[in-house]
Amino acid sequence: MQNKIIEKSPDSGGKPGTVAPGKTGLQGLYRLPERKRTRMTICTCNARTPAAEVAIEDLMMQARKFKYDVIGLNETRRRRPLNAVYDTGEELFLGTCESRGVGGVGVPVNTNMAVNIDSFEQLTIRIGGLRMRRCSSTPALTIFVVYAPTSSYEKEVEVFCMDLEKFYRENHTIHKVIIGDFNAKIGPRRTPRELHIGTHGRQRNERGERLSEFIMTTKTTHGNSQLQKPSSLR
Repeated sequence: MQNKIIEKSPDSGGKPGTVAPGKTGLQGLYRLPERKRTRMTICTCNARTPAAEVAIEDLMMQARKFKYDVIGLNETRRRRPLNAVYDTGEELFLGTCESRGVGGVGVPVNTNMAVNIDSFEQLTIRIGGLRMRRCSSTPALTIFVVYAPTSSYEKEVEVFCMDLEKFYRENHTIHKVIIGDFNAKIGPRRTPRELHIGTHGRQRNERGERLSEFIMTTKTTHGNSQLQKPSSLR
């Protein structure tokens, strides 16, 4: 319900409830409440085996050197799951890999955002989901952390894409973000139909074609292609 605000008009002798010339009653008596915006810094990183305690501590020390809210970790290759809460208020989730030592995803969450964590779930060895609350107990944001197969086996890649699409569609939070390593080069938009892909990037490869299909199907927006980067960083 909106709050009702009684204004004193300078043309009304200071009497409440009257409206200055040129204004409607609705404009004079009501003001829309300002909406609070939450700005998040979401990063992604190929972690490369944070299995040992020393590697985990080094990871957290490096993360504290820059501003972040959530970091998606890929290729963690950890045998056992981990959920650690630090004295600083940060929280770390690490999933597991398969028997061959392949895969694994995780997320460190900074102090300011850790209080909004609802849950972290490892959906597959290559896909994890971090659910965040905002003002109520209902999750408002899901961050999917993904690590696509690097092998050339088409079937393995197809299974990964089908799993991700399934989890994305079955998730009903208000906002959804997918971060991670797709091992793909999507390049710039090619046709007018690819409205969800930006105009920046290099030449698309075969894996990029599959990623483009996923973007078109789910109507997500490809973030990297929206901004122009120096050639050395593409």
